[in-house]
Parts: sequence; structure tokens; C-alpha cells
Amino acid sequence: MQTTSLFYYFLFVSLFIDFAQNQTNEIPRRQRRRMRYRGSRKGLSVNHRRNRQLQLETSTTVAVVPSIPLINIDDDITEVFDSLIGLGGHESSYSVLPGKKGHCTANGMIMYDKAVWSPKPCITCLCSKGKVICDETTCLPLTCRRIVIPEGECCPVCSDIVLNISLDDTPEISGASPEPNDPSNPGLLQPLHTQAEMDELLRREKEESERREKEIYEKDDENRKRKEKKIKDEKKRQDHDGHQKAEEEISRREEEKRRAYEEEELQIEKEEEKRKENEQERESEEQDEEEDEHILRGDVFRISPQFPIPVPPAEIPPLPTGCSISDTTVSCINAKLTQIPPITDPEITSLELEGNNIASIPDEAFNGIPNLERLDLNKNNITSPGIGPQAFKILKKLKRLYMDGNALVHIPPELPSALEELKINENYLHAIDEDSFQELKNLVTLELEGNKLSEANVSPLAFHPLKSLSYLRLGRNKFRTVPQGLPTSIEELYLENNQIEEISEICFNHTSNINVIVLKHNKLEESRIAPLAWLNQENLESIDLSYNKLYHVPSYLPKSLLHLILIGNQIERIPGYVFGHMKPGLEYLYLSFNKLKNDGIDPLSFYGAYRSLRELFLDHNELKFVPFGITDMKALSFLRLNNNKIRTVPAERICRSFVNHDSVDDDSAEEEEAEDSHLEHLHLENNYINTRELSPYAFSCIRSYSSVVLKPQKMK
Repeated sequence: MQTTSLFYYFLFVSLFIDFAQNQTNEIPRRQRRRMRYRGSRKGLSVNHRRNRQLQLETSTTVAVVPSIPLINIDDDITEVFDSLIGLGGHESSYSVLPGKKGHCTANGMIMYDKAVWSPKPCITCLCSKGKVICDETTCLPLTCRRIVIPEGECCPVCSDIVLNISLDDTPEISGASPEPNDPSNPGLLQPLHTQAEMDELLRREKEESERREKEIYEKDDENRKRKEKKIKDEKKRQDHDGHQKAEEEISRREEEKRRAYEEEELQIEKEEEKRKENEQERESEEQDEEEDEHILRGDVFRISPQFPIPVPPAEIPPLPTGCSISDTTVSCINAKLTQIPPITDPEITSLELEGNNIASIPDEAFNGIPNLERLDLNKNNITSPGIGPQAFKILKKLKRLYMDGNALVHIPPELPSALEELKINENYLHAIDEDSFQELKNLVTLELEGNKLSEANVSPLAFHPLKSLSYLRLGRNKFRTVPQGLPTSIEELYLENNQIEEISEICFNHTSNINVIVLKHNKLEESRIAPLAWLNQENLESIDLSYNKLYHVPSYLPKSLLHLILIGNQIERIPGYVFGHMKPGLEYLYLSFNKLKNDGIDPLSFYGAYRSLRELFLDHNELKFVPFGITDMKALSFLRLNNNKIRTVPAERICRSFVNHDSVDDDSAEEEEAEDSHLEHLHLENNYINTRELSPYAFSCIRSYSSVVLKPQKMK
């Protein structure tokens, strides 16, 4: 009898300590708080918040009850709930907000997906995707001398230990208790000395708990009815507007919400596992600290060492100075970072780290942001040895990787197969072997300009895995020939600023889809271009051979060519019929900054292009008069003849002359000629033309005289 009275005495004291703490809103010594880089964290589900509220409402006389892991049908832990067993054997009110799918039926009641209830004392059940999963409370072993099982509880407790459980989810262990009669501490009252008073107190607490459970149940029932009514009204409206279309939209939204919820649950699980590992590592240290802090005095004792003391999870460090977050993008441009910032947010899809001092990328650098789609590492100090072999492997969704302006000598290993765009310009790459682009079958754009690549250190099989590559830039390297083994999917090839001297017949044998070739600023001569190098290409429309060593327009150009750029060579002649084999015909011809003279151009020079040529640039040459054949160019709209040595413009050289300018049909003749001509822009400045001596009919075919540029002219 004395033992029982002593137990109830300690129990009563702990109850009133909790009551005093609730009244004074005393802040717990440890608070768990997770930091997020945005306002509120989506990872904590509505269920978690609901559970916290109910846990606070039902905190009364609670014995030590361990956490129960609830297992779903996929055998992975979805969440860990604190089991709260109602007093007097009543069903627990612990539950979660209802979902839309996966309802369960228990004792004639509809339980929503993820709902948790206690059908019997010491048993907790979970509704998981339509299935009911129940688990019995597991009690921790006790080593104390005297063990009792309190009424209404599942697990035994030590009769000589009193726990002071705070309202937070971390147990608060009191140190030395103040004296019961201390007037400065209103939280402690004199203990009851009769069994009847103790029973009356327990009865009131029990009635209060039942009343709260009833209110919560009624509130949940009202919410459920309100949602059911809302769903019915929505369905009626959908029937009026188009039932089939509305149902499809609702299904799609529900599927998106379900996927988002599953991703959030998976992230919570990972963080919970990480937290548990931290707890195990720091558990012994925490216990030592607790033993030092708590002193046995009066009627309050320490908690037994056998009870695990939860350790709060490590707080996520804030973004470094100079970084900002916007929607799903974290930007740390020119933030003076020396390493990848530790970020943990699976919703981040873009990370900008341009202009920092990052030198290495460890394997775990992106573990907290596995859903990255775009990563900008331009202008750092990253070296090839500093990149971990598994650094990019976790980024399964990465599509764009930018690493311009670093110190790489090799292509980074284990790049994600989802990659579509890769830029490693301005580095020190000096080798590409056959395994460098392994598994990159989705890569569309590859830029490797400004490196030390050549045909000697690039394997002919290097580009073989790139089945989708269409855009390749290899400018500013040391190639002397066009690289071999180009993928059949290639459409645009840029090889400017190399040392290419020759184009062989086999260079483009397997590139039937190629459309653009840029070879400007190389060392090509027309005699070093093989006749069959690109003659039979059916899709090649643009070739840029500017700033090479050409002396005349190359022969054997592609049949499909539309755009030919030959600026900045030493061209003196346009051979006859050089464009005659082209179909549908050349449209743009740029010959600026060459050495063309009138004896190097004749009417046959443009044979085959008279009906197709739209733009003709002959500026910055050595022409003394307007070349023959201009009037026969039916589609010509832009003509540049500026910066030559032209002195006069005869009436019939640019626009057709009239048989009889004084006849009554002059107006009709002008209208007919205007319809035939498409010339809109004409440049003749910086020549030696005396504008006063020009014929009034010299530019009659040009619809607007403002499109004719004649000034300034050079002095004689």
C-alpha cells in the first residue's frame, strides 16, 4: 500500500509540473527546428502537423512509450509516429488529415489513406493504400528493481523514476526539484495525501481526454462531410461543362499531387535515416552531458540511461554570402566560393556557380540536390584530379552542364546519360578517347573550343556514342584536318581558328545530314579541297571559308549550297559556270575584302545563279566599273559595290535601259521594269563617282532612292 501511494504521489507531482509549464509557456531547453531556404518547407506533410497538434492536445499522464515504425506495402518506412494510447482503454484520437485515395474500412468506419488509429489498447493501425497495417506497442526492457504497470498503460515503468515530459517532442529531464512550499514557484503544489483525491483527479483527467477526443472526432466528421459535399457539387458542375474532360483533368492533378507527395515522403525518409545515424554517433556524448547536468535532489530523479535521448537533427546551413534563391534556382555568381555550397533541397533544378574559386567537386557535392537539370560551373579553378569519380553520377536528370574557363585536361567521368548540352570551352583538354562520351546518347550540343585538341589526340571513335549529336564546336584548337568519326546525326560543324590545310574526300562520307560547315580562319587553298569532298551532299546549305588562302572561288561546291561566304581571302577570279550545277541555286554570295578586278568577272561567272541570287557583296575589292550580269539577276535585292574604284554607273549596267525613253509609254515601261526588279538596297559609297554625271535612269529600277547610298565618295 505504501508503494502504491508513493507511486501516485510522484505521478501527481509530474502532472502538475506539466500543468505549470503549459500555463507559463516555458520554452523547452531543446527545440527542433529545421531550416529551409524558402519560407516554409514542403517536406513536412500536413499529416505531420496534424499529428503534432493532436499530440499537444492529448498530453496528460503518459508513460514511456517507444516510437513505432509503420511499414507500407513496399517494405520501406514511410514515417515514424509517436504512439499515444488513450486513458481507460478508449480509442486514440491520433490521426492524419484525410486523403482522396486508398480508403480503408475499420469497425464500420471509413479511414482515409495514411490515417492512424488505435482499435485496442497497445495496438496502432495505419491505412496504407487501401490496406490496414497494425503494429503492437513494443516495450523497452527495464533493469530497475521495482517495476509496475500503471492503469491504462501498455508498458511497465520503474516505480522509483518519475519522468518530466515536456510538451515538445524532445523529453525534458528536470534537474533538482524546488521545494514544494516555495512561493516563487507556482508550478508545484502540495501533494494529495488521500487515495480518494487521487482517484477523483484521474477521473477528471479521463473525462477531459474523452471530451477532447469527441470534439476532434466531430470536427473531422464535419470536415469529411464538407469535403464530400464539395466533391458532389464539383461533379455536378463538371457534368454541366463536360464531364469527360473534367474527370481527366482531376485525375491528372491527383496523379501529380500523388507523385509530389511520394517524393516528399522519400525525402523525409532519407533525412530521418540521416538523423538516426547522427543520433547514434552522438548518443553517448549526450548521455554524458545529461549526467553532468542533472543532480539528484529531493523527489525528482534522473532518467535511466537505458532510455534513448533523441538528438535534434543537424540544422541545414544557410546559403553562403552572395548567394540567392529564386523559385527553383540557386544563384551564387561571383560569390567568392571555394567549394560547392552544401544545399539540401530536392526541388532545386538549377544551380549557378559561375565566377568563383572552386577547385574540386567531391563525390557527395550534389547529394542534397539530386534533381538538378542545369549546372553552371563556368570560370572557376576546377581541375580534372579534383573531380570525384562519382561526382555527377547522382544527377540523373541533369541536362545542361557548363564548365567553360576551368583547368580541365580530360572530360569529367561518369557524366549523366540524360545530358543534352555540354560546354567545356577554354580549358586545357589535350585528349579525348573512345570512352570519354560513353552513355551520352542524348547529347545534342557539344562545345570544346579553345583547348589543345588535334587529330593526333582525338580518337576516331570518340564521337561514336553520340547518337543524337547535331551541334559540334571545335574552334580554336590545333586541328590540321577535319576530325574523323563524326556522327551521322551531325548538322552543324564549327572548326574556325584551327590550322586546317586540307579537306579530303572521306571527311564527310558519313554525315549526310550536315547543313552548316564553318572553316574560317584556317589555311585552306582551293587545290587542297578534294573534288568529291562535299559535292554530293544533299543537305549542305552553308559553307564559310572566310580568311583562308583562296585565290579563286572553289569548284565542286555542294549541289545544295545556298550560302557561300568567302570574305577576306585573296580571290582574283570567279570561274565561269562555277555555280551552274547547283539546285535550286545559290542565294547568298559574300566576296568582300578580296582582290577582284573586272577582268576576273564575266557574265558566265554567275551562270546558274541569275534567278536565285538574293544578296551579292563585292565591296572592298578593286573593281573599276559595275560588273556585267547584274541586270540579269531577277531575285537580287541587296548589292554592295562600295569601297572599290568605280567612276561611273551606266544606265544599263544596274537597271535595264529603255528602247525609247521619250515615247508616251514611258510610265508603263517603268512600271513593267519595277515589277521585274527586286533590288531594294544598293551601296556605292567610297568610290570615285561624280554624282552629277549619273544618268537619271541609272537607278530607275530601285523603288526608293533612299535605298541608294552614294555618299561619301573619294577624291580623284
